Amino acid sequence: MLRASCPNCGAPIAFRSADLPVKVCDYCHSAVLRTGGNLAAMGKVADVPDDVSPLQLGVHGRVGARSFDLIGRVRWRYDDGAWNEWLAYFDDGSTGWLGESMGRYMLLRQVDLSHVVSDVVKLLQSGFTVMPGTQAMIDNVEYWASDVKKVSCVASEGELPFNSLGLSAWSVDLMSADEHCASIQRAGDEDVEVYAGQYVSLADIAATGLREFEGWPMPAYKA
Repeated sequence: MLRASCPNCGAPIAFRSADLPVKVCDYCHSAVLRTGGNLAAMGKVADVPDDVSPLQLGVHGRVGARSFDLIGRVRWRYDDGAWNEWLAYFDDGSTGWLGESMGRYMLLRQVDLSHVVSDVVKLLQSGFTVMPGTQAMIDNVEYWASDVKKVSCVASEGELPFNSLGLSAWSVDLMSADEHCASIQRAGDEDVEVYAGQYVSLADIAATGLREFEGWPMPAYKA
């Protein structure tokens, strides 16, 4: 844990991992970029709009033998809607993303491109359009592209592995014949990134520390 002060407002900030270079200040909402021992304020991030998500920063969960905390969030928007991606920081120092859209959750981990066989990657790398139905083999699971869209980051909070200010990307959602799901993204001229995992429920991940709502009985999942 690295503790420091926000270079914009002086409020205390903390970085839990050396692999997470960006922290959105809780007080002034500046995106603070850490490079070595230097901190720089990159500009103010829009507040994440209030929604009805039961998730929040600090939610604790478990997948198999690994526990995690949600420590960051990115709000993505496209022409027809928006969704949240929560950064999960695991107890072994690794990270994953918990996607949240219309009450469904996807727990995804980054996959090395050497484990991916798909024209989706080649098309994104070449700047060509990906058509729904394009197939992919990721870690020996067969997928097809179910949705292709241009997305923009409109808000963020907490700790992140990238600077979300002004970030836009092509995002390809993929489904399998079972509960596996995947996402392939390319932001600007950056490398293509592939994430794969499964649909989960809050019970599956034994989520605790959820946001309370009036009239919604807080579930008591066994952590």
